[in-house]
Amino acid sequence: MARRPALKVSRGSDRPSSRGGRPSKSAAVRVRGGSRSGNAPRPVVVHVAMKRALRKGALRDCGQRCVYCATHLDQRTATLDHVVPLARGGAHDPGNLVVACGPCNRLKSDLLPYEFFARHPWAGANFIRYARNVTRAIKRGARRAVSLAFARDGEALAA
Repeated sequence: MARRPALKVSRGSDRPSSRGGRPSKSAAVRVRGGSRSGNAPRPVVVHVAMKRALRKGALRDCGQRCVYCATHLDQRTATLDHVVPLARGGAHDPGNLVVACGPCNRLKSDLLPYEFFARHPWAGANFIRYARNVTRAIKRGARRAVSLAFARDGEALAA
């Protein structure tokens, strides 16, 4: 019987364990959040299998396209993007997750949706079209930011 390749994770041990090349259970989770000292919030543990399932669901919901530039994505090239970033108070739930290509995800970085769409209205127009599973408030804010950005561009061209 052929061995499966080891599960790759960003944190934890990359060395295979003594049980046939599989990582330990502690290496199959990612820890996010603050420290455990004082009154800091407890870190959120995101299981690798759960993250893979979230990416697969978000990819299906977004029509297998990057929600910002509309390029076709597959399971390997898709990255999860938090529309409202975790660093700015966003949640790790399906109503806040979309798929994006790597360059668009880095371009957005930790900007809030209205900040990003005000700078890049073309991305907002694609977001309105392809992001189906986001909350209504996020989509409403995206529409408002895109219309204001296009109005500013129209005034600049007319002047």
